Amino acid sequence: MSETNRIEYKRELTSELDIEKEVVAFLNYKEGGYIYIGIDKDGSTVGVNDVDDCMLRLKDRIKHNISPSAMGLFDIAEEQKDGCSIIKVTVASGIEKPYFKTKYGMTPRGAYIRVGTSAEPMPQEQIDRLFAMRTRNSIGRIVSNRQDLSFEQLRIYYDERGKRLNDNFKRTLELLTDDGKYNYVAYLLADENGNSIKVAKYSSLDRCDLVENNEYGYCSLIKATKSVLSKLDIENKVAATITPMERIETPLWNKVALREAVINAIVHNDYSFEVPPKFEIFPDRLEITSAGRLPESLTREEFFNGISIPRNKELMRIYRDVELVESLGSGIPRILRAYGEDCFKFTDNFIRITLPISAHEGTKSALSRHQDGTKSVLDIEDIDKLLIFCEEVRTIAEMLSYMNYSDRTKFRKKYIYPLLDAEIIQMTIPNKPNSRNQKYQLTAKGLELIEHLKGHN
Repeated sequence: MSETNRIEYKRELTSELDIEKEVVAFLNYKEGGYIYIGIDKDGSTVGVNDVDDCMLRLKDRIKHNISPSAMGLFDIAEEQKDGCSIIKVTVASGIEKPYFKTKYGMTPRGAYIRVGTSAEPMPQEQIDRLFAMRTRNSIGRIVSNRQDLSFEQLRIYYDERGKRLNDNFKRTLELLTDDGKYNYVAYLLADENGNSIKVAKYSSLDRCDLVENNEYGYCSLIKATKSVLSKLDIENKVAATITPMERIETPLWNKVALREAVINAIVHNDYSFEVPPKFEIFPDRLEITSAGRLPESLTREEFFNGISIPRNKELMRIYRDVELVESLGSGIPRILRAYGEDCFKFTDNFIRITLPISAHEGTKSALSRHQDGTKSVLDIEDIDKLLIFCEEVRTIAEMLSYMNYSDRTKFRKKYIYPLLDAEIIQMTIPNKPNSRNQKYQLTAKGLELIEHLKGHN
């Protein structure tokens, strides 16, 4: 794979390598990008000898040499390629453009933008324009209406992960404004605040018959998040399904997608509205509503393709520290895999995710048979046919042609997503679900199912 507008290769991290320039260019680029350490310009793998040391130096340089702060906007992870260890740096597009190398300030020597496969100096005119447009309602810039804040809960969550907060944590975690006052991030994470997240439950399909109204808040946002996750986990009752091979217990909502949707709504909520996210349970669905529209520079297509522009980078960084968030841009693809794009609704002021209870009926019907041995109504024969065809690695185009299907979107919803969710098939490139080189192959569970099918034919 060669370098692209979103992929940069570096053979090794040296003191002469201007890694800050590459990171700044991706921060200022609307789609962000990836930097691989341990891969030569021609795409050949050379590897990294001391991965831990290299990752530490990378984090230190990005943290201290770039302004505004890039914390919460990048991930550093080790990967394996061609039998060698390499390092992948994921950089999200930032909302506080222009980003620049601190040493040179907001000048063409400090600010860069991605142009094709290279980082190019940003013209001064563009720098000035971006600075004039810089978001002013960032919660990191809003002064907390309370300054008598304590953070014992936050200390506990860091201690649980073996990460002790030092005396300078308020500055390190960006809980202070430029003039040293507590900001709205600090307010949200403090032991006591006025923020409360509601989880409502209705017996009707509309909002007329309220049967439960729970509030989780007035405490650290992390504690409130954990309480919401626990409540929805209790509500996520399990339904049993009998398959030819085993009894499968299926929750009302996909557990992975549910967790990601909750975290996404809380971390990316626009708290400048002073409106927390809301969770509403209906007999047929779960609705999750968060304040704020898509960032101005992010289109719906880019959003669905996994491009991440964190609204609250400070919260993102802290949620990653306490392991509530795994990595940048990982949440939306997991939601899409289970429920598709139709579960998202965008307005000028809100984003709503709807997780229907019936979302997995396709999975359950397609992969199950009745206890009396008859086939379920929904395309068991087609599923069997498709799985046998997928004994060899296949592209979605090959599957469409074989199944005589023309609508790619409907095919994904009807077959691909349920089979992925049931862990019958898997992607050959799981970290890039929308790659044009994506193919699908049977899992061990899928191969076992194939043997069962052949034995009964």
